[in-house]
Amino acid sequence: MIRVIRILGAALGLLIGLALVADQGGPFRGSQYEGALIAAWLVAWAVVGFALLPYVTLVPAGWLVREVQELSTAEFVTAVGGLLIGLLMGLLLGLPLSAFAAPIGTWLPIGVSVVLGLGMAGLTIAKRHDLIAAAEAVGLIRRPAAEAPGLGPDEAPVVVDTSAIIDGRIADIAEAGFLPGTLVISRVVLDELQKIADSPDTLRRNRGRRGLEIVSRLQKEGRTRVEIADDAFPEVAEVDGKLVALARARGGPILTNDFNLNRVAEIQGLRVMNVNSLANALKPAVLPGEELRVRVIQEGKEPGQGVGFLDDGTMIVVEGGTRFLDREIDVSVTRVLQTVAGRMIFALPRAE
Repeated sequence: MIRVIRILGAALGLLIGLALVADQGGPFRGSQYEGALIAAWLVAWAVVGFALLPYVTLVPAGWLVREVQELSTAEFVTAVGGLLIGLLMGLLLGLPLSAFAAPIGTWLPIGVSVVLGLGMAGLTIAKRHDLIAAAEAVGLIRRPAAEAPGLGPDEAPVVVDTSAIIDGRIADIAEAGFLPGTLVISRVVLDELQKIADSPDTLRRNRGRRGLEIVSRLQKEGRTRVEIADDAFPEVAEVDGKLVALARARGGPILTNDFNLNRVAEIQGLRVMNVNSLANALKPAVLPGEELRVRVIQEGKEPGQGVGFLDDGTMIVVEGGTRFLDREIDVSVTRVLQTVAGRMIFALPRAE
């Protein structure tokens, strides 16, 4: 496509050059090297057209298409509505302006219509979230299911917190296809990761760098779409508050491992996706009476207890297991206890 545009640009440049020298040689008339200068003139215009036409056609068109794709259906309708209102205002103002003498009366109404149309479109896009919220409040429009907060559809945008990025498991979850929607990463989260990565403390610095690597990995793999949001919300001071405001504006849940942000978001009626809760939910269910094979690796808190772990990290406390240290034994589950830190399984060695 770009090759055709460049050829058309070269032809257009050649035609412009010919039009400029059509009047008996134009600026080169009477020159000793008139023929050579005209040939060089035409070649120069053809080269200019060949080089510039893609940048005044394809590049702006591609940018416009990408920007339009970023808008939701409601936002696109809002922008078109703003453009139509601006053009209508330009038409109303253009009627009296057209009474001026030419050329003012000819060009001024056109200029006013263009300025008002683009200006209103820009204003409606800038305030699209507030306009959509107001239209929803009076019942003029309804968000599609993919954007309705609290419903949790596959295409809902997910606002990602710093803690979930630093955790690292989000990349594996996205790669496995369990995050089909758009991951929205706020610019304030990236700034926070950058500050952590520049910290003089080695542990914090490594955590920050891992977070930045996770963001880069998510963008490169392309399994889940990643959007870097510039919504600043300057009226909100705290980072957690900015994320809550962003999630409310986008109509999606928050992905976090932060306990405080989890509670604040839930209180304000937002859906929260917690990676730790997902990990606990994926652990296999174990019922009293089931038999397991476990390796006792250390002593427990109580006398005689031994401690082992399943492959998923679940702790198993074996009553009377100290005599089986560093050995694999068969145990029978007696009870399962769910704690804040996770799930614990209590068991007895199976009689041999």
